Amino acid sequence: MTLNDSVLLVTNEDIFKYTSLNGNVDVDKVTPFVKVAQDIEIQEVLGTQLFQKILTDVRLSTLAGNYSTLVLTYVQPTLIHYAMADFLQFHGYEISNAGIIRNNPENTQLPDKNEIDTLVKRQRGIAETYRKRLVSYLTYYPQLFPEYTANQNDGEYPTSNPNNYCGWNI
Repeated sequence: MTLNDSVLLVTNEDIFKYTSLNGNVDVDKVTPFVKVAQDIEIQEVLGTQLFQKILTDVRLSTLAGNYSTLVLTYVQPTLIHYAMADFLQFHGYEISNAGIIRNNPENTQLPDKNEIDTLVKRQRGIAETYRKRLVSYLTYYPQLFPEYTANQNDGEYPTSNPNNYCGWNI
């Protein structure tokens, strides 16, 4: 564990503000999806060195200048929609001592798998659009972020193409 393990690049308020997520949702249910999307999707785009620099700056409240622009304008929208896509897939389920439970509050109707898949696909599409903008910005202004092009010291090198999701090719 490192000092940056508890740092998140978006707030719960950001997620509620920029998605259709209802304010009654328990934020503890959203946070793990933000953390996973941040550690996988965002680190994949930024590379380990730039990712760690940003996390450290956020933790120390020293994020400023070009780095602040990068996070606020490009990283946060990407992160919010990747997190939301994953959250939508798993939110209806809860793991407890009794096993895996599917929530079904009184007087409600659960959506079918196709409806959920449509919502997830749309959120992922939004995330991919923001990701492309993030990559374009980093590619156009690499001189602003020396960590982006630096040796990653056994870390992850930046990549512009998401490879976590793929469709069928026949």
